[in-house]
Amino acid sequence: MNGRPSVPPEEEFTGTKPVEERHRLNEAKLAAWLAENVEGFRGPLKLSQFKGGQSNPTYRLDTPSASYVLRRKPFGKLLPSAHAVDREFRVISALYRASFPVAKPYALCTDEDVIGAMFYIMACVDGRVMWSGALPNASKDERSAIYRAQIETLAQLHQYDPAKIGLADYGKPGNYFARQVDRWSKQYRASETQDIPEMNRLIEWLPQTVPPQERVSVVHGDYRLDNLIFHPRETKVIAVLDWELSTLGDPLADFTYFLMNWSMPPEGRSGIAGLDLKALGIPSIETASAYYCRLTGRDGLPNLDWYLAYNLFRMSAILQGIAGRIRAGTAASAHAEASAARVVPLAKAALAYAKKAGA
Repeated sequence: MNGRPSVPPEEEFTGTKPVEERHRLNEAKLAAWLAENVEGFRGPLKLSQFKGGQSNPTYRLDTPSASYVLRRKPFGKLLPSAHAVDREFRVISALYRASFPVAKPYALCTDEDVIGAMFYIMACVDGRVMWSGALPNASKDERSAIYRAQIETLAQLHQYDPAKIGLADYGKPGNYFARQVDRWSKQYRASETQDIPEMNRLIEWLPQTVPPQERVSVVHGDYRLDNLIFHPRETKVIAVLDWELSTLGDPLADFTYFLMNWSMPPEGRSGIAGLDLKALGIPSIETASAYYCRLTGRDGLPNLDWYLAYNLFRMSAILQGIAGRIRAGTAASAHAEASAARVVPLAKAALAYAKKAGA
């Protein structure tokens, strides 16, 4: 602990700040590129930086007539396959055409000479971003409706046939969990900063016990409350953000990641473990699961402990990547160190679920 007063995440991570010195861009070059590549763009251009977006630095671009968002790769040496903003642009373009709630995509720039890294431009969507799974500012009925909207939006994503929306080759169709375990094990090893026995055990156990995959869909990869923009007044999702980890895979990866909220502590983020859910109007994990299963035509969710072990392992590996970027000096958030400190507790929680699943 550093002794600073805690600030609610919605204040700490929401909104913009002046562009940090290390994240400055050549604004003249950028404005010239926008004028050529973004239909309707008119300067002058004013840049600010979103407080969140620690993985891919994200900027707000304001002009007299419109606002845009720029997402770019970090500068510096990166892990293989990480920060693929071109994939993000491709998936939101396909989903936007399919009437799924994403920000309107405008243009992708693969020429690193413009600002020093690949980037894309999308619309700036105005609405509400919520962080606390307890939804302290909502009524009981609104909470119920917000949770339903989260589940309905995810079910909608999982009902698309990837081939029919132009994403047949967006990822490999089968063995999703086996490939993901392998990928995150390698990413973890590539950025390892300490020996964590629980991660060693999970890296050994998870590949030997992967449940069979029954369906293939677009999976978001980081589907959580603060990656959603809600309508300013209605309990309706108007944009799903942050598609960096999306691919083709098993839709249960997304849904069981969402279900982790029920076992995570309510520290101002999306965790709701230990809260009086009935009094708050928040569905139980059983009710949420039944609703998703009804929307997607499933009979139930066997192997839930395995999926929760996998999701906590994966989150631990992602945060280890942030720890690795701290060491390399390329982490983009002042809060990266706090994220890195969660690696060991998450690994321990993952192994606890693995033991419930027979490890």
